[in-house]
Amino acid sequence: MPKLAEARRYAPGLLTAAMIALAATFVSEHYGGPQFLYALFFGISFNFLASDPKTRPGIELAARTVLRIGVALLGVRITLDQIASLGLLPVLLVVFAVLATIAFGAWLSGLMRRPLAEGLLTGGAVAICGASAALAISAVLPRSKRSSQFTLLTVVGVTLLSTVAMIVYPLLVRVFQFDDALAGIFLGGTIHDVAQVVGAGYIISPQAGDNATFVKLLRVAMLLPVVLVFSLAFRERGESASRAPLLPWFLVVFAVLVGVASAGWVPPAAVDVMSSVSRWCLVGAIAALGVKTSFQEFASLGWRPVALMVGETLFLGALILGALLFSGAR
Repeated sequence: MPKLAEARRYAPGLLTAAMIALAATFVSEHYGGPQFLYALFFGISFNFLASDPKTRPGIELAARTVLRIGVALLGVRITLDQIASLGLLPVLLVVFAVLATIAFGAWLSGLMRRPLAEGLLTGGAVAICGASAALAISAVLPRSKRSSQFTLLTVVGVTLLSTVAMIVYPLLVRVFQFDDALAGIFLGGTIHDVAQVVGAGYIISPQAGDNATFVKLLRVAMLLPVVLVFSLAFRERGESASRAPLLPWFLVVFAVLVGVASAGWVPPAAVDVMSSVSRWCLVGAIAALGVKTSFQEFASLGWRPVALMVGETLFLGALILGALLFSGAR
């Protein structure tokens, strides 16, 4: 009975995301165009359901858990040979870009006469994995009267900026005529949230989507060492900090599936089934994220958090783009 009640609680929101995903798929297959982008736009048009108590729990579940399942299952499509084909550049570039963006956020917050914690929080959210990083980093930063509110504003702001990047950055990929490898590095290295990275990558091509997912998960892997460093740093300063979170489970599953697929232990039929399930999970999650997106909330953030996140976003994008163009020129 408790499980049945739980299922009834989530069913309306999950069915809403599924119906939007089906509509986006129908339009994409019959009239052309990117399936993920349709799911995003259709979801935004149903934003009023995000606050409905009947649909909200399922929408939240689709935007978080279903998303993570979809990303984890993507590992079955990626092999170590594909990863090796990207070269050492993505790894070095991701590590440098994450550290440089966090440092830039700290510097920019000081320039704006804001607390260091605000720069570290927004910089970490932009550099690593958006809303998830914001929540994880906020757990180890010093508490203040406005810390909870600022964390919430950061989550909203970085999610909306990531949504905008999902729409704009594929256009930049076309402008600079990047191939699938460079497109994956650029999209995976610059867009904040995992879902929007996946959506933007598969707008370009399946191969670009796979590459973007791998590069993005390299950034996600930076979450644990960054949170640990922040926690130790603020403990040394005598300020309270809580226990750092564990490595995200979907990253672990993704890595395991990459290893299993690389060893050839997954039959082709199973790869097809798991890839199909992954894609439907991701389309549904994109639809749910669209439902949760409110541009009115973005306008209510105030200019300082917006300026911090926009500045950090532009810095990260320019850094990755410049590195790719420089490496291409050579």
